[in-house]
Amino acid sequence: MERDPMNATTDDSARAALPRISRRIGSIAESATLAVDAKAKALKAAGRPVIGFGAGEPDFPTPDYIVEAAIEAARQPRFHRYSPAGGLPELKQAIAAKTLRDSGYGVDPSQVLVTNGGKQAVYESFAALLDPGDEVLVPTPFWTTYPEAIRLAGGVPVEVFAGPEQGYLVTVDQLAAALTPRTKVLLFVSPSNPTGAVYGPDAVREIGEWAAARGLWVVTDEIYEHLTYDDVPFTSIATAAPALGDRVVVLNGVAKTYAMTGWRVGWMIGPNDLVKAATNLQSHATSNVSNVPQMAALAAVSGPLTAVEEMKVAFDRRRRAMVSALDAIEGVECPTPHGAFYAYADVRALLGRSFDGATPATSAELAALILERVEVAVVPGEAFGPSGYLRLSYALGDEDLATGVRRLQEFLGSVR
Repeated sequence: MERDPMNATTDDSARAALPRISRRIGSIAESATLAVDAKAKALKAAGRPVIGFGAGEPDFPTPDYIVEAAIEAARQPRFHRYSPAGGLPELKQAIAAKTLRDSGYGVDPSQVLVTNGGKQAVYESFAALLDPGDEVLVPTPFWTTYPEAIRLAGGVPVEVFAGPEQGYLVTVDQLAAALTPRTKVLLFVSPSNPTGAVYGPDAVREIGEWAAARGLWVVTDEIYEHLTYDDVPFTSIATAAPALGDRVVVLNGVAKTYAMTGWRVGWMIGPNDLVKAATNLQSHATSNVSNVPQMAALAAVSGPLTAVEEMKVAFDRRRRAMVSALDAIEGVECPTPHGAFYAYADVRALLGRSFDGATPATSAELAALILERVEVAVVPGEAFGPSGYLRLSYALGDEDLATGVRRLQEFLGSVR
């Protein structure tokens, strides 16, 4: 049949009107924490004396023995080739052993999928679990990537907010109030990014048993497991609530414990059918994680925890200094975090007030004003849920921290 030129013109016009970027990808917001960090680094490169409290990145170097393991691996031709999409067998074995050592949770290496950083583990877990419209309970404040990964996988994040008056810890009653017939997954994070909140053993068990009784999956991010303070223990929900059985997914990685944010090695642990599905996805998305970083990660998880214990001493000192300085500012409330390396300050009392002629109505506007006026980069609460809060990482040098909080005290203390 001969093509009608008029219809062809109509078809071409319709195609030209289609959006250039897919709605699925176009709706994703960039990582707010990385955006703040990138802006701070760009300003510093331009000669501005910016203090960056944005990125959750230890200021320590990766331990030497881990670096040496990577150098040795780079010399071996077998690591110049493709390896199994799910991870090097020896690394999967070591991750299983490390999980038993640190969490008391016994898994087979076949239940481990090694990923390109923790973010890939987050996305692939939700992609393998969720169908369009499935709901995920997300305790809030949340790490900025969680809801975006859920939406990208077709799911619906359901925020369950806990404010400073309850230590940023959600309760079973709050979770129950948010439950619907479409709820499939509970996201559980302790220690928390962005708040540093840590759930006690009894609360972890209660939440896990509640989820198990309702047939929910639990995706638990344990990447800050070794960063707790004040003798507050880390408790894995996988071991605290054995009734969850094979409906729990554990996410982790080497980035925070071993100062390896740039090496990009994470993992997910789950039942074999879920891990197989996520491995199939990864086989098409990225194939295997780079072999040299995998061997560095092997050295890390197989080695001692000396490095993180040394970092914790510095983090604890900085934590106390930051919280004390922030709490001294009128209108700022900052609960003492018991984990990770973040302080989450409540600044709602400062909004709508004047700072030398500027009147920020949101924490995003306040964060922008702080960067403009005193060259301190912080992440606003909008990145993690409701407005009215600021997240500050104390994983930076003592001198920079002291300078940054002094600038904040002077500027925020000038409010009228």
